Amino acid sequence: MNINKESFGKALDGLRKLEKKKFVQSVDLIVNLKNYDLRTKPINLFVEIPHIFKKNKVCAFLEGNSPDVDRVITKNEVGKFDKKQIKNLSKDYDFFISSIKLMPTIATTFGKILGPMGKMPNPKFNGVLAKEEPQIIKDVVNKLKNMINLRPKELSIKAAIGKESMTNDEIEQNIMSVYKSILGIMTVENIRSVMLKFTMSKPVKVI
Repeated sequence: MNINKESFGKALDGLRKLEKKKFVQSVDLIVNLKNYDLRTKPINLFVEIPHIFKKNKVCAFLEGNSPDVDRVITKNEVGKFDKKQIKNLSKDYDFFISSIKLMPTIATTFGKILGPMGKMPNPKFNGVLAKEEPQIIKDVVNKLKNMINLRPKELSIKAAIGKESMTNDEIEQNIMSVYKSILGIMTVENIRSVMLKFTMSKPVKVI
């Protein structure tokens, strides 16, 4: 199944010819799968993309403080959250990081809600900090600003990968980063089809 930047470029050109909306639409990638068992091989991919199109918000569980995260929840605050507050928190922030010292408490207090949402601090993106050093925190947060998390519940991976205001080249680079990451955990034989769409458009088939 041959697919490259040019394949996505043609699909983008087709989408750009559609009637313009009064707002800037997102560009969504859809990868439909086949012969893949999510029950035995669940997908939880963290993909760094080269071009930022939205600001990911990061919340940190820390013993100290940090100006590089959007919100810090200290050790003394952790036990003061009820279930409703934790749910609201999970909706407000895209990623959570934590000092390794606080992880047992976080797992007990926040795990039942953040866990099923795939938002627990995760070593896969260095989200569990061995040390609360300013430069370490800053580096992790900067990395998360360019991160997309793919965690499909069905045999269709859907992800916003850009805005229509971006250039085709920027969008294509983001797409290829995500697509190559998907192929890193499966083969092309598992890909049924690949599509692109704008927020309000019908999907356009790439392959």
